[in-house]
Formats: sequence, C-alpha cells, structure tokens
Amino acid sequence: MHDDSRELLDRTAAHAAEFLAGLDARPVAPAGSLTELREALGRSLPEEGTDDVRVVDELVRDTAEGLLASAGGRFFGWVIGGGVPAALAADWLTATWDQNAAMHACGPALAVVEEVTGAWLKQLLGLPEEASFAFTTGAQSAHVTALAAARHALLAERGWDVERRGLTGAPPLRVLTSGEQHASIDRAVRLLGLGTDQLQAVGTDAEGRIDLPALDRALAESDDPTVVCLQAGEINTGAFDPFEEACSLAAARRAWVHVDGAFGLWAVVSDRHRHLLSGVGAADSWTTDAHKWLNVPFDSGLAFVRHPSAHREAMSIRASYLVHAAEESGTPPARDQLDWTPEWSRRARAVPVYAAIRALGRRGIAEMIDRCVDHAHRLVTGIGDLPGAEVLARPLINQGLVRFRARTETTTPAPTRSSRESNEKARPGSAEPPGRASEPCASRW
Repeated sequence: MHDDSRELLDRTAAHAAEFLAGLDARPVAPAGSLTELREALGRSLPEEGTDDVRVVDELVRDTAEGLLASAGGRFFGWVIGGGVPAALAADWLTATWDQNAAMHACGPALAVVEEVTGAWLKQLLGLPEEASFAFTTGAQSAHVTALAAARHALLAERGWDVERRGLTGAPPLRVLTSGEQHASIDRAVRLLGLGTDQLQAVGTDAEGRIDLPALDRALAESDDPTVVCLQAGEINTGAFDPFEEACSLAAARRAWVHVDGAFGLWAVVSDRHRHLLSGVGAADSWTTDAHKWLNVPFDSGLAFVRHPSAHREAMSIRASYLVHAAEESGTPPARDQLDWTPEWSRRARAVPVYAAIRALGRRGIAEMIDRCVDHAHRLVTGIGDLPGAEVLARPLINQGLVRFRARTETTTPAPTRSSRESNEKARPGSAEPPGRASEPCASRW
C-alpha cells in the first residue's frame, strides 16, 4: 500500500499523458505475442501486498506491448475511436467519485446529470421528447433493453404479462430484419428468450437497404406480434434503411420498429447527412453508442424508447431495502436509473457523455462528423485507385468496402454476406495484411 494517493494519481496521470502523446508515433498493431504477454503479466497469486506506485508502474510496463493504438488517428479498423479530452477527464472523475449510479439516493448529482444528458441526446438525435432513455454498457445491452420494452408492449396487447408469466405459452413474437442485421440483434433475441428461429430475413434492395415490398408481404403473412429491425448504417456498406416508408408499413400492422443506429444515428446531427435519417423519428425504439462517433471512453451505449411505460415495466424492480426517489410537490420526480436499465450496480455512464456534449456543442459534434466523413471518402477513393484494388461500397458516411483482387482474377463477384463478414479478417494495422487475395477490407472511421 502507498500512503500518498496524490503521488499515485499524479504518477498515473503522467503515464496516461505519455501514452496519449505517443499515439501518433507508436505502431498501431500490438508488438507483443500472446506468450510474451502471459509471461509479463502472469505472476503467481500474491500473498502480500505491493506498493501502489510499483503496481501501476509495472502494469504500464507489462501491458505496453499488448495495447492496440486504436485511440489514435492512424487506426482504421472496426468502429473504434478515441476519447475527446473532456470525456476522458470526466470518466476519470466518475471512477474517482465511485458512485453507484443505480438510484437517485446513491448519488443525487449523477442522477441529475443522467436526466439532463438524456434530454440533450434526444434533442441532438431528433428523437421524440417523450421518449425514455437508458445508459447501458454498449449497443448490445441497449438492444436488449429496447427489445425487452418491445416484448412487453407487444405481448401486453395480447393480454400476456411476460414479466410475471414468462414466455412459456406466450404468443410467438417474430422479428423481421433485412438479413444483414448486426449480430448483436441476434444475440439480443437469444438473451430475451425469443430464439433466433424467430428471426425472419426479408432481404435487401440493390442499395443494401431493407426490401420494402418484401417487408410488406412479410408483415401481411401473420398476425403474430412483430418487431421490425431497421438499420442506420449497415455494418458492411453503411446503408440506411428507408425509415419513413418502413415505419409506415409497420404501423399499419401494429408492429414495433426498432432502429439499430450504433454509429449512423449520429449522422442526424450533421446538416449534410441528416437526410439519411428522414423519418427515423417515427420508430418505437432506437439504440446507438456514445463511444463511437461521440468519442467518449468505452462502456457507453444508449437506448431510447418512444413508450416509457413499456420501457419501465420491462426493466423496473422493487425491493424492501431500496430507497426509491420520492416525488416532490411541484417538480418532476427524481430519476432512479435502475428503472430503465437491466443493471443494478453500475458506473455513472452519463458523466463522460455530459462532458463531451458540453465541450463540443452541437456544432462541434456536427463538424467532427463531417470531417470524419470527408476523410473516409478520400481514403476509400485513394485505396480504390491502387493497382489491384476495387471499391465495392463508397461511403455514405464514414464506412467503405474495398476489395483487393488476386493477380489472376479477371471477374468481380458481387459481395455476399459471407464475403462481407470476412472483412473483419483484413484491416489496416493488423497482423494479417489487407491485401490477401479475394478478401474485402472494410474500414469504419
């Protein structure tokens, strides 16, 4: 143990500053092998404690060769970015304060931060003012939260209390997708007990968007309770579904529309790209990540639900020892966060988001998005002009799909879903070179 916490925190801050300062020069890919990292970090379980400063110094030293420089400007794989300075600093404060952001009583200030930040986010993203919201670990947990609300609402319409009775004997609930949905939707369906057999792919049009005539036919096929999953930025090509038309078709059949906007929902902040999300506000639920285009540290998913009662019924819990927020006369009730998320103990995820929005403002967020899109277009075009390279999908926003052909290849087969999925195997800065024959290379900036 070390008695001087200020010395420890100053030392830690110095290590952090050195890491950030070196991002532009260090190799993007980790240099250490799995064996080397295990040897460096795999000590025997300590019987006695070690000085805190030594623990931090050695942790920095022993992890150095196993860190991906994904927070820097030279990383182009996956949808991973860095953190804006204010959000990073606020995240440190969040850990320092160590409040359990489960209830207002556990940290009143942080409950209010979440309340304010949720309202800001709805304004930024063009979502209904009455929508409820939740701060989750990421889009995966946000999907589970939003689709749990959908499950509650759709089954309640059929007279089934799913929170009390479970799914045994419940009306079957189907989930319509384009077939190109992110795998986190599949896993959310599994976690909610619906099962992936209930996923029904209706197909895509020539632009990779959900096929509207096929969706209309699928909706008409059955009266079973139905969720329609749409996308704001498909993971391989960045396609945006036709929200206005799809939401209209779904509403006519009393289906719930859920929008996966993990990164693409943020495009609505930009005047240049807002048209891609025309009609998205007519959906019933939406998810996105603040740790993508808003660039806050990881552990920051967002869920929004047009129907707060369904959201709360699906998530809320009561116990005799909990101290729930009491309503004060003349003011809105305080926010107990566990009424809206699937977690109990949790960090105050809204704090870094609050700091990022304050530091950037609406205009700064829009400029960041536009700048990122411009870089993406320039990079995809440049790669596509290289000998042996071919652009399969030009960016709508910050995502392109590029294919490197084999020397003997003379034809260009259309990318199938399986070939698109292989793009994760070939990415700039990885140990596996992106020029392997016949493999596409997708980058999200």
